[in-house]
Amino acid sequence: MKVQHIQHLYQRLGFGIVPNQLVQITNKDRHQIVDELFYKSSSMTNLSIDTTDLDHYTSETVIGNKKKLFEFRDKSKEKLKAYNLAWIERLINTNEALRERMTLFWANHFVCRDENVFHMVQYNNVLREHALGNFGDFVKAISKEPSMLKYLNNKQNRKQKPNENFARELMELFMLGESHYSEEDIKESARAFTGYNNNFEGEFVFRRMHHDYDFKTFFGSTGRYKGDDIIDIILEQKQCARFICKKIYSYFVNETIDDAKVEELTSIFYKDYNIEKLMRHIFMSDWFYQQEHIGAKIKSPIEFLVGICRTVPVTFESSMDVLKIQKLLGQMLLNPPNVAGWKGGKNWIDSNTIMIRLKLPSILLANARISTKEKGEFEDAFEAYITKKRKNKFVNVTVDWETFEKQFADYSINELQELLLLPKLSEGTKTYLKTLSKSSKQEYCVQLMSLPEYQMC
Repeated sequence: MKVQHIQHLYQRLGFGIVPNQLVQITNKDRHQIVDELFYKSSSMTNLSIDTTDLDHYTSETVIGNKKKLFEFRDKSKEKLKAYNLAWIERLINTNEALRERMTLFWANHFVCRDENVFHMVQYNNVLREHALGNFGDFVKAISKEPSMLKYLNNKQNRKQKPNENFARELMELFMLGESHYSEEDIKESARAFTGYNNNFEGEFVFRRMHHDYDFKTFFGSTGRYKGDDIIDIILEQKQCARFICKKIYSYFVNETIDDAKVEELTSIFYKDYNIEKLMRHIFMSDWFYQQEHIGAKIKSPIEFLVGICRTVPVTFESSMDVLKIQKLLGQMLLNPPNVAGWKGGKNWIDSNTIMIRLKLPSILLANARISTKEKGEFEDAFEAYITKKRKNKFVNVTVDWETFEKQFADYSINELQELLLLPKLSEGTKTYLKTLSKSSKQEYCVQLMSLPEYQMC
């Protein structure tokens, strides 16, 4: 398998590949490499943080006690910041690369936000658990999660007064896409999800007295449907498989949709809605490795940040610095902008975020200064940093250049360029690279990461 194809594969299903990994698998064929990636992600490791100091907040102590409830919410918000950092660290250091990449993908599909850290941790791990499983089981699990029940108001969905919010988003955003259902389908399916609730501990509770047991007519079928029945009927529509495959193609292959390839994937996925089979087919297909797809996607802020930290290990002294960077770049984990999630693609880049992106490698790795108020006030201070430690840092980090040097010991500075930059270089970039000093691998690494081409994967 070509080195460039291995890099492309690891960029799309993980967050890049470090040299020691690349050396180990260069002589393997595609089938062996893909098999190994799926094998490493065959198990699921829950992501958790220490919440023992919140254990005394229970339904008995919180429900009906506003003071305790507000107290719990404030402490929970702080714990969510810690969970954000734990997720970033998992993405940087995981051995279950494919599962974690899929978890990140599904988090922007089944979009959800919650201030309850217990419920959000549980939700995040449900995404992780089902990330490569059966899509139907996945949707049914999501529909019963307390975070989703709250976020899309299904806790308020009762026989006497149906709430259509979840039913609408289930079809529009989660399973079918716009214009593939009627307003009557929304009304009828909302009745099927009545009675869904949860307790404080995060367990699903079906409130029988709030459920509508009457007949519902949905997509031309009539029955005394409950929520799971509605999901099963939607799964029967081939448009459901097509909608998911189109979204997966856009995320993992190319944002320019090839309808023929999407139909190819749809025919496979519709058979049994097995996510793993679908992803295997993509990564084993010759067309996935075509030149038009390599380096064709703009990295999301999380991909960009994680990729830097995987190449040059960085330890943040404050979790607030990690949150600050995410906010400036326009993507903060656990805090999506709305139920539709982040749009991605060219939407990641504007006049502000491109400035931050081009400067971030120097900020993190070379202690350069940055002004978030005035555009253009920037100094690439690698040389100055080496000779004189600067004060008033934008972020406080410890950079592990020793590990970087070990990882890249067998690669020349020119080979460093091939390892870090996947897209075809513009003539301007080629000319610019000729002017750069190549006396230091560390400095050259920072300069390569500061190029527009490094924004692509």
